[in-house]
Amino acid sequence: MPYVNIRVTREGVTAEQKLQLIEGATDLLSHVLNKNPATTFVIIDEVDTDNWGVARETVTTLRKREAERKS
Repeated sequence: MPYVNIRVTREGVTAEQKLQLIEGATDLLSHVLNKNPATTFVIIDEVDTDNWGVARETVTTLRKREAERKS
């Protein structure tokens, strides 16, 4: 009974994209490890960008800087 946990930042991931992730992870486990899709669990956690850090900064801060640089 495989369990896959995918974490992404909460930045507009659509229901269709989430479904693609669920289908893709399930298909990969089925294909590579011969796991039964009916007993494969895929959980998607969306994390606020204030709660995700990279290089000593929050993703919120990084995204703001990127937006300012582009404008």
